[in-house]
Amino acid sequence: MSLRRRAADVALGMRLSVAGGRAGWTRLALIAVGVGLGVAMLLITASIPTLVAARSARLAERAEAINFYHPVPRGDSTVLVAPADTDFAGRSIHGRLLQADGTSPVLPPGVTVMPKPGEMVVSPALAALLRSGDGALLRGRWDARTIGEIGPAGLAGPAELAVYLGTDRLTDDATRRVDRFGRPELDEGNDPTLVLLGAVGLAVLLVPVAVFVATAVRFGGETRDRRLAAIRLIGADADMTRRIAAGETLAGALLGLLTGTVGYVLVASVGGGLVPAGLSFYAADARPHPALAVLTALLVPSAAVLVTLATLRRVVVEPLGVVRHSADRRRRLWWRLILPAVGLALLWPIHDGIGDEDVGFEVPVLGGLIALLLGVALLLPWWVEATVRRLRGGSVAWELAVRRLQLDSGTAVRAVSGIAVSVAGAIALQGLMIAVQTQYTSDFGRSTADFQATVWPSDTDTDRWLRALRAAPGVTAVTTETTVAGTDVTNDQVVRLQIGDCTMLRQYAVIETCADGDTFVAAGSPATPGGVYALDGGDTRWTLPADAVTVPPLGNDLLGIAPHVLVTPAVLAGLRYESYRLEYYAALDPADPAAIEHLRNAAATVDPTARVSLISDTTITSVLTGIRQAMLVLATALLLLIGASMVVNLGEQLTARRRPLAILIAFGTRRSTLAASVLYQVAVPVLLGMVLAVLTGAGLGAILQTAASAPISFDYVGITLTTTAAVLVTFLTTAATLPLLWRLTTPDGLRTE
Repeated sequence: MSLRRRAADVALGMRLSVAGGRAGWTRLALIAVGVGLGVAMLLITASIPTLVAARSARLAERAEAINFYHPVPRGDSTVLVAPADTDFAGRSIHGRLLQADGTSPVLPPGVTVMPKPGEMVVSPALAALLRSGDGALLRGRWDARTIGEIGPAGLAGPAELAVYLGTDRLTDDATRRVDRFGRPELDEGNDPTLVLLGAVGLAVLLVPVAVFVATAVRFGGETRDRRLAAIRLIGADADMTRRIAAGETLAGALLGLLTGTVGYVLVASVGGGLVPAGLSFYAADARPHPALAVLTALLVPSAAVLVTLATLRRVVVEPLGVVRHSADRRRRLWWRLILPAVGLALLWPIHDGIGDEDVGFEVPVLGGLIALLLGVALLLPWWVEATVRRLRGGSVAWELAVRRLQLDSGTAVRAVSGIAVSVAGAIALQGLMIAVQTQYTSDFGRSTADFQATVWPSDTDTDRWLRALRAAPGVTAVTTETTVAGTDVTNDQVVRLQIGDCTMLRQYAVIETCADGDTFVAAGSPATPGGVYALDGGDTRWTLPADAVTVPPLGNDLLGIAPHVLVTPAVLAGLRYESYRLEYYAALDPADPAAIEHLRNAAATVDPTARVSLISDTTITSVLTGIRQAMLVLATALLLLIGASMVVNLGEQLTARRRPLAILIAFGTRRSTLAASVLYQVAVPVLLGMVLAVLTGAGLGAILQTAASAPISFDYVGITLTTTAAVLVTFLTTAATLPLLWRLTTPDGLRTE
């Protein structure tokens, strides 16, 4: 047969899809909406690389071009820059102090005018916050007048809080001089564990969407089969019928491609303001990666046609009706194990961990993850069929549900396969998150019983700092902690001396009894009781008391400043020394929730470069916080997609079965019994799918934790919450279709043509 004839048959199918009356239009609309939702999600996923690249590029372009080995000489265009980062109400504010050396200073990206002392340039989001009632406390942080706003070129996203403050108080010793902005090297390289996490997240998002699209192109199958029987009646052969069916589906897929593109444009135009502030983006950045967009445009229609042809393999379309292959033909297991085996083979190279030298590992990892997750969708129909075949007994509703599943479990499985794949992927992702947390979280063991915040100043004017901090509303006490370097005069071993009162020293070690004049040595430190030390490398000599008590230290060696010797002030009274680090500990009034903001305002009044932080037992980097936010956004979108899929799928199933349901009602079956049977038909595949998903996800999570060089552990709470959320979504969407069941089980459902 000529290619022209085949194309004509496909074209005929496309024309029939739009000229098939109400039933044809309904099926076309169902496919278009279903495929459109999937395409929109795929295009959103395809935009993630460009969003991340654009964000990273802007952050690199605004970074100060600092040369640590060759300082920039003073010039007419040079600028002194000092960090002035701060926080407000749980949000980070990117801040910089600027001081021009000449009349033509270089400007940061997005800034059109250099702020003078008492002036500042802020981001649009910060300007809005300062004008709002919520920003009343923040308005007192900087004694400066807003003279402009930062443009998009200088911001990570539209919701970022950022400020550039003009000043004349910077000196060459304490700041950095630059003659340009932009450090391209900051936009290069990624942590292998984070790359692995990104690959897992991509697979977890893509595979359920692919399953959803494959399910969507089968909407309205009963109506299509009846139409194909009529075509056979007028002389079409079986092959021609399949090509016409492929043309019908292709029309719906192309319309879905257009619908999804329009939906994506709408989401991209408003989505930047709907995501968490740390993930906000500009609409101009939301461009699908060209290669991924082309793949979406080609693969979605192709997959739709292939799914249709595969579906018709088990259907015999005859002129007088449609006959499906008997349910006694059991599904085979062996070929369903091929994809999981391929997935395990692709993941095998990372079983001994990944490192910086492993380049391009994410490609086979992504392929292996996709193969394993698709394996869940392939194994679930066999698993459900093998289980329901053995079910017996029970109530009328249970018998109706089991018999329906025994006759045709494929339809019910399609409704829940996407959510099973999503749960398996989510559990695997949770397992990898545990590994990431071990690398990006530090346990400091610090207590918040006595002090709740710390202030890191840039100078050693203790009297001025203590006056300002103690005067802040909500601050009940402030104490000083000083770090001094001591060099052993016999072997040049350098130790760190932490000087402070007993309450402060307990932030660093377990101390039972303490009084001013006591000295403690941290267990495992290189300090030697009785040794003589030169303080700060100078002429002052100090002897570490031989009776110093050894105490166990708390937490990790944060930034290399864990103390070796803990000293109360009276021990070093009268000795002259210089500290290389000074820190203030502040106690906050628990009854005043704004106390921390008052403390930050007081510190900024003395020096905007001072860093104020809340004390916590652990710290998690902003990278992990951003990943968690992204996971929440994607999980929410995926649940909405799956919920929409199940509502449409179940509604289509009930519509196709309206006559048998009406007959059952006519014979006296109660509607509540039918409703219970519908719930049972969903419950059995869902519960079996959750078992398979948990087993697959836990195993995959263990593999990923091994790859990230982390001990294998399982987040049982997270697994429980994930599976519970999936089950709730399933039953809520099923309950949403019950009103349709009442409408279909009326006497009108007995009418036929």
